Amino acid sequence: MQQPSTPRRRLRTGAGRRRIRPGVPLVAAAVAVLLGAGAVPAQAAPAASPAPSDAAPTTVGLAERPFMGWTSWSMQSSKYPGLNPDGDYSYLTEANVLKQADALATKLKPFGYEYVNIDAGWWRDNAWVPTFDEYARQTPDPVRFPRGMKAVANHIHGKGLKAGIYLPVGLEKEAYANGAAPIWNAAGCATADIVYPDLRTTNGWDSAYKLNFDNPCAQKYIDSQAQMFADWGYDFLKLDGVGPGSFKSGDNYNNVADVAAWQKAIATAGRPIHLELSWSLDINHAADWKRYSNGWRIDTDVECYCNTLVSWENSVDDRFADAPAWSRKAGPGGWNDLDSLNVGNGEMDGLTRAERQTYATLWAISKSPLYTGDDITRLDDYGLSLLTNREVIAIDQNGGAPARPVSVAGDQQVWGARNPDGSYTVALFNLGDAPASVTAHWAAFGFTGNASVRDVWNSRNLGTQKNAITAALPAHGSRLFTVRPGTPLATTSYEAESPANTLSGNASVAGCDACSGGQKVGNLYLGGTVRFNNVTVRKAGIYTVTLAYVSGDARSATVSSNSGNGTSVAFPSTGDWGTAETISVQLALNAGANTITVDSGTWYSPDIDKIDVPQTL
Repeated sequence: MQQPSTPRRRLRTGAGRRRIRPGVPLVAAAVAVLLGAGAVPAQAAPAASPAPSDAAPTTVGLAERPFMGWTSWSMQSSKYPGLNPDGDYSYLTEANVLKQADALATKLKPFGYEYVNIDAGWWRDNAWVPTFDEYARQTPDPVRFPRGMKAVANHIHGKGLKAGIYLPVGLEKEAYANGAAPIWNAAGCATADIVYPDLRTTNGWDSAYKLNFDNPCAQKYIDSQAQMFADWGYDFLKLDGVGPGSFKSGDNYNNVADVAAWQKAIATAGRPIHLELSWSLDINHAADWKRYSNGWRIDTDVECYCNTLVSWENSVDDRFADAPAWSRKAGPGGWNDLDSLNVGNGEMDGLTRAERQTYATLWAISKSPLYTGDDITRLDDYGLSLLTNREVIAIDQNGGAPARPVSVAGDQQVWGARNPDGSYTVALFNLGDAPASVTAHWAAFGFTGNASVRDVWNSRNLGTQKNAITAALPAHGSRLFTVRPGTPLATTSYEAESPANTLSGNASVAGCDACSGGQKVGNLYLGGTVRFNNVTVRKAGIYTVTLAYVSGDARSATVSSNSGNGTSVAFPSTGDWGTAETISVQLALNAGANTITVDSGTWYSPDIDKIDVPQTL
């Protein structure tokens, strides 16, 4: 969410808010590949946070699967007629929360939805004036929540659901009370002791003073908040404005210590509490987020802050570019959070039917938590079908790795992941503004021949499909399949660093611990190329060639065979300069020896590990 009293946090430019170094190609809504390895830093590598030596999930048993439920923020933040009749963000009331809880229990609980998450404002009135207890802890606004937060949690629990609550990180400025407010259960500690003497600010809106954990009183303050939530009966906490990230950087906005303090406090509060972090967190601290929490937002708010809940351009489509870098960071105990899934209310959502299905498809294959911000009391039939498709939910909940793109041809993308049972999730996306066909080639997934295909959204078996599947998609449309593979594909690997290849420009061989041969070719920029020589096949034809690469940000290169015209290939970020991923491209090869060239063109390309070329068509 975003604090209403502060400027909008979307920081968008025109229809997109991608901030990329000048001249770096924007990977057209691109996203990353399927079968990853690991790799090592390259030029211009960002500094990564070292992984904690004793990294472990926050609370054993929590977040074994992505959570599912409902959140109040989408309707709170919308200008849709009638949602906030008493002013901005006024939707948040006890009556509205319990109405949604009752509807969740009836309509969505049988499908796994269980959390009812109360977002920002529960301790503030409609003028956004906060209320605190004598110990500087937030207390419910008596107009919004006349019976208090414990009664609300009790009602939610009575429906067989779990209750969630929200806080911004840090000590809110209004709670400081001239430094004189005592800290609960901490003799000798007051608010002056838990922050820095210069009252430096923190969080995404600078709405709080930064806690100083050099003083044990700061931990006592977090302990007091966690104990309050546990006593009230809450099962989930969204901690918002966390940095590094939330479009802030520097020591003031480094809240890793806060998150660690919350983990410690929850562990002693006597109640399991899922800790979810927000928003748009720094990927260089992914190891910290996984060590100390159960989930983390990877992007800005999905809400459009307009007269609908969301819109395609602001910012559902952003996730296609942003999710791939995080795909290897998630797993049981902690998941990448793409934000709320608002596909159930039709006109209120602000999306076409095709966009609603695509939205839900990306969330499911990314293993994002599935929590809707829709008005559950007025789901339309199509929206209900999207939110309750058991096969789609099973893809989200199967415990496997998030999907990545396996091929990107402009706005036409193929994403996939290998499932724990050996099948593959295969998603086709047309992110363009006009209808287009998209093809998934089995070779990009490492198999060939006939494969059995199931249309997941339509719960229909399509029989066997040989070598590929093609779908004609509407603008912003998608298809989702479960594919059971055919024959394993035999390939020949060609290492980029091989002395048989030709390097030009600044291209050079560098070490790469996680690359297949322990080396790669880097410094591919401003015309630098690597040409693979003597790439041999027995029969002329179009081959699905897979490139293994390393790239800490999204880049592009032109890939060509022999003297033919090159294909511009989008290489989604691998998340850091120590991870390798793959992307596939269709290339025409002649019988006998061929050359395949990766050309950086006028800017920077990824580092190249190797290529894999099928031995047969």
